[in-house]
Amino acid sequence: MQKLSVIVPVFNEEKTLEQLVKKVLEADRSGLELELVIVDDCSIDSSVEIATRLAEENPEISLYQQNINCGKGAALRLGFSKAKGDILLIQDADLEYDPNEYKKLLTPILNDGAEVVYGSRFRGGDISIVLYFWHSVGNKFLTLLSNIFTNLTLTDMETCYKVFKKEIIQQIIIEENRFGFEPEITAKIARLPKRTKFFEVGISYYGRTYEDGKKITWKDGVKALYCIIRYNLFPYRKP
Repeated sequence: MQKLSVIVPVFNEEKTLEQLVKKVLEADRSGLELELVIVDDCSIDSSVEIATRLAEENPEISLYQQNINCGKGAALRLGFSKAKGDILLIQDADLEYDPNEYKKLLTPILNDGAEVVYGSRFRGGDISIVLYFWHSVGNKFLTLLSNIFTNLTLTDMETCYKVFKKEIIQQIIIEENRFGFEPEITAKIARLPKRTKFFEVGISYYGRTYEDGKKITWKDGVKALYCIIRYNLFPYRKP
């Protein structure tokens, strides 16, 4: 039986982590065995205590901790290195993205020969909360610029929901520690010697406000712009 590894980077998500884990454990995974890899990025709230208890109660869960706060990209780098699954899926801990979408995300890999699947907030899911106009404009601009360099037709490069066959991830060296991971990995997969079979599916989205704990800022958008240019024109510095 194939295994699905769900990688969950966590930083100060005590309010949502337990509910998120419950939803992941109950999600329809199209018959795949589950491994849930939680990577705590040096949280200063009770996230570690919650994750530790959940790991003790559920054998599917593995918990890893960063000694210092490094960012989402660094947490994912660690999570990918520990994952044992045949298929890897990124899941944020903040409940903006619903694990009930797993079946939709996995179907192209299991049935249609896809090697990478992105869940798009702009392709039309069932429900999407209405939030920040300029975030939407920024996301669409960054996706357009990324597409110009990668020759892809993505509608949401910055999405959390990215699913990969393990052999694709094993070919990628992740350098970015923060949200620059998103354009970096897109650029590097697009430049692999053998063209990767990319799919995109529409997903629902329950975005948070900054008052609710949203972490990404305009500075991350500027960094993403740099990363699009950096990793498309100069994809690797060193192993």
